[in-house]
Amino acid sequence: MNKSITYKRNITSHLKSLMGLFPVVAIIGARQVGKTTLAKEVGRDFLYVDLEKPSDFDRVMNDPEFFLKQYPSKVIFDEAQLSPALFATLRGVIDEKRDVKGRFILTGSSSPELLTHISESLAGRIAIIELGTLKANEFYQTPLSDFYQLFKQPLSKENMVIESQALTFSQLQEMWFKGGYPESRLLDNEIFYQEWMVNYEATYINRDIARLFPKLNKIAYRKFLTMLGELSSKTLNKSDIARTLNVSEPTVTDYISIAAGTFLWRSLPSFEHNITKRIVKMPRGHIRDSGLLHHFLHIKNLQQLQASVIAGFSFEAFVIEEILKGLQDSRIQADAYYYRTYSGAEIDLILEGDFGLLPIEIKYGSRILSRQLRAMTEFIQDHKLPFGIVINQADRLEWLTDKIIQVPATYL
Repeated sequence: MNKSITYKRNITSHLKSLMGLFPVVAIIGARQVGKTTLAKEVGRDFLYVDLEKPSDFDRVMNDPEFFLKQYPSKVIFDEAQLSPALFATLRGVIDEKRDVKGRFILTGSSSPELLTHISESLAGRIAIIELGTLKANEFYQTPLSDFYQLFKQPLSKENMVIESQALTFSQLQEMWFKGGYPESRLLDNEIFYQEWMVNYEATYINRDIARLFPKLNKIAYRKFLTMLGELSSKTLNKSDIARTLNVSEPTVTDYISIAAGTFLWRSLPSFEHNITKRIVKMPRGHIRDSGLLHHFLHIKNLQQLQASVIAGFSFEAFVIEEILKGLQDSRIQADAYYYRTYSGAEIDLILEGDFGLLPIEIKYGSRILSRQLRAMTEFIQDHKLPFGIVINQADRLEWLTDKIIQVPATYL
């Protein structure tokens, strides 16, 4: 497939609506996920300022008050976290005409720095959208699945209706293997894809991380990323990681925070609202983009991935990200957890929101054995839930028990 087009993002219409409600909108997310492209699409007649470009940076930051006097609205500031002093000046300019909406778009790829500046200077004046790598339907340019309509009302079996598959099986497999960095998928060329991933990793570590954290041990951090790949969708034992890397446990905690803050890693807290069970509370998470995960683990093709011992863990992480992207794109607020007890009961994803509480178990294959439903059945009973979901690679949507429904991953 040759993709010479700009991918239409599910979140575009919501971003446009926020521009009519707030003076500033920030688009945050990992490097190369399409933040600039989306900002330019929404702000077609806006001035574009790239704060990574020395000439643009100097033009703004040598005299930010004068720059904003020249351009008091319709400006995109790309990688805004690089210019902390800009935020206080923006606040003053915005407050002079607080009722004027849609004046500025900010982008940023380092969550802690950008959100700190926002909270200190622009609270109440800004809306924030997180943009991930492409969801499968965005890559194939198909409508978002109606699976996510389920979450727009309290959960019930009667509302558990999905009209049709969103993807074919081969599309699902391709997306799982290659992930969703837009530029990496523009050419149907394996050499280009592999080289793009190599360059992305080098740029992330040698430029972005080095600039944000100049004292960081880049060699240890690179080894840490490989370990994170191997531990994706598994609980993290920080002391074991620290011993392997020959660093302190607080350093490992810092590394995890860096990976999460630059949108590379998603941490999932344990679901602890069960007073009748002893809950495992160790941290758990996964590399957000499946293609990048496979690059870290030197998996070069789909056949190698399918035969790998990490296939099930990788598929679990991919499905979780697809679901969380779909919820965000549908403007549904949800908290995500994992669940594990000391007795061995485990559920991969627990979603909690205005819709209620939903346990989701993710299986790599297409067949489900009855014993694999035991933890889900107990969880549903303990919390008096209407149903739970098993997501796998079967062909059809069907109820496995009275309160557990099988949803093929192609329906997401």
